[in-house]
Amino acid sequence: MPISLTLVFDHALPNVPGKSMKGVLVEYAPGDSSPAHTHPSSAFIYTTVLEGAIRSKINDNPEQVYHAGESFFEVPGNHHLVSANASDTQPMRMLAVFVVDTDATKLVTPDK
Repeated sequence: MPISLTLVFDHALPNVPGKSMKGVLVEYAPGDSSPAHTHPSSAFIYTTVLEGAIRSKINDNPEQVYHAGESFFEVPGNHHLVSANASDTQPMRMLAVFVVDTDATKLVTPDK
């Protein structure tokens, strides 16, 4: 199974004009990873690992592993350098919740 991104909700924030909350279910097969990437410059992202574990490196921070039940966040302008399933045998699932400009349609931009 390749990496799967599924938009599970998209709701405008009635008390913050121009902003929406978007939930994305991210699924990695065993051993999968995604290329280094960024998100919209308006995006604040709070991610909770639902199953398995993810290796993550954001900006110049040390690489970390987050396991099921653990969370991490990204602030606007972050560069996500490593995003990889920490296991070669188990799948990984996480829910990434974005607070982002309502008109943002492309939530992930791989590095060139």
